[in-house]
Amino acid sequence: MLDFPRWKVWTVILTIVFCFVFAVPSFFPQKTTDAWPAWAPSARINLGLDLAGGSSILLEADTADIARQRIGQMEQQVEAEMRRRDAPRIAIGDISTAGGRLSFMVRDSAQVDAARERINQLTTGAGMTGQRDWDIQVVDTSRFILTPTSAGLATATDQAMEVATEVVRRRVDEFGTREPTIVRQGDNRILVEVPGLDDPQALKDLLGKTARLEFRMVAGNGEITTPVPPAGVQYLPYQEGGGQIAVQRRVAISGDELTDAQQGFDSQDNRPVVNIRFDSQGGRKFANLSTQFTGQRFAIIVDNVVISAPSFNEPIPGGSATISGSFTVESANQLAISLRSGRLPVELTVVEERTVSSELGTDSIEKGVLAGVVGSVALMLFMIITYVRFGVYTTFALLVNAVMILGIMALFNATLTLPGIAGFVLTVGAAVDANVLINERIREEQRRGRQTIQAVEFGYKEASRAIFDANITNVISAAIMFVFGSGPIRGFAVVLAIGIATSVFTGVTFTRLLVADWLKRNRPKHINI
Repeated sequence: MLDFPRWKVWTVILTIVFCFVFAVPSFFPQKTTDAWPAWAPSARINLGLDLAGGSSILLEADTADIARQRIGQMEQQVEAEMRRRDAPRIAIGDISTAGGRLSFMVRDSAQVDAARERINQLTTGAGMTGQRDWDIQVVDTSRFILTPTSAGLATATDQAMEVATEVVRRRVDEFGTREPTIVRQGDNRILVEVPGLDDPQALKDLLGKTARLEFRMVAGNGEITTPVPPAGVQYLPYQEGGGQIAVQRRVAISGDELTDAQQGFDSQDNRPVVNIRFDSQGGRKFANLSTQFTGQRFAIIVDNVVISAPSFNEPIPGGSATISGSFTVESANQLAISLRSGRLPVELTVVEERTVSSELGTDSIEKGVLAGVVGSVALMLFMIITYVRFGVYTTFALLVNAVMILGIMALFNATLTLPGIAGFVLTVGAAVDANVLINERIREEQRRGRQTIQAVEFGYKEASRAIFDANITNVISAAIMFVFGSGPIRGFAVVLAIGIATSVFTGVTFTRLLVADWLKRNRPKHINI
């Protein structure tokens, strides 16, 4: 138990040194660390919104956009349902989406009942309201009019806002360490507060795009020939060429079939691009599309803007493609993040933006640090007085533990809030608990008459079981708080989980290394503990 091979000694030492190196930048101002060499670690702990302020924006969903999307989706579903391969085809006239409703005519009046039966299958109940999400009417014996009900629109809005909130969370906090506050307000608003971000514009640039990616075929040669688009054609802004371009209304491939998006560079001219990859279904669609329309142009559309309209020079298997356009590295990276985190199901408009000043600020930081220092010093004095040499080892382990927590938090660019400081102080007490159990167990083994080395060995061995059992329950509690909590609660959980891991490491492994080294050097007959 007290035998430490050389590799284990160096593993413990290098782990501590590694954490110390990453903790150092957090003790210096940002301007100082910015001047350090590029190879030097510069990651640091961010201060939360309650300690250092940040940016806040209020987003409002466009409910009219939700209604338009639902009508567009129903249009595609109706067309697909009428062309089902496992049932007789039902011929219909051009579908109109004017006036916020869907209307079309069944060419053969004998198929009206069959058409209504198929359409009924496309509608569902609107929550617990007892209403359907679509109202279906037949006028002039063969014309169908489908109108979204208010209950159906309310249900769709609620679902869209739930998805939008989660997408916003993934975009702002991709790795779960920035601790933003992202909450719904009312039926169609989302409040986003990000600590440490002084410019709301950067937040708007990231969240302002719905990142609705679509691949459509270009209509004809893409030229605008009539003031009003023909049936099945839509005029969209063309970012690369300026003006507008004519594209098909039908979406060939949507961003829902996307699995990854990364910023990269064009191999020929080194321009910034976005490399995307589809899932298996989207990959098959893209391969079939490029095979069927080889030599024709297709449009890559993001948020109803045509980014580029290249041609299929040859079939493209493999399920990957490249989005090129007038990108900078930053704009390409932002688009990649937006596509990777999922598209917003509804257009969000910024209705309020502000820079949040510190709510607690320097005074709270100083008091939090003071509480930690006073508590730590009191514990150190108690341990030294009570356990003498072993108390000194415990004190040394506490200092190492504190720096290791800071180093790991800086490594993950985590955010420290006031509850996080509370979690930090709490882990100091947890670290002492481990050494109290070990030291008391060593005392007990000495009273039983064991020799010094045996007493220490059995003390660490038997106490370690209780220490691991107790800390596993704490880790489970921290994991539950992280999964179900938000904002400062998650910050508390992160610091607590990190502190538990480092306190077990320093309280058990590190102190055991120090004690083993002392016993080997001095071979004492009796220890005062």
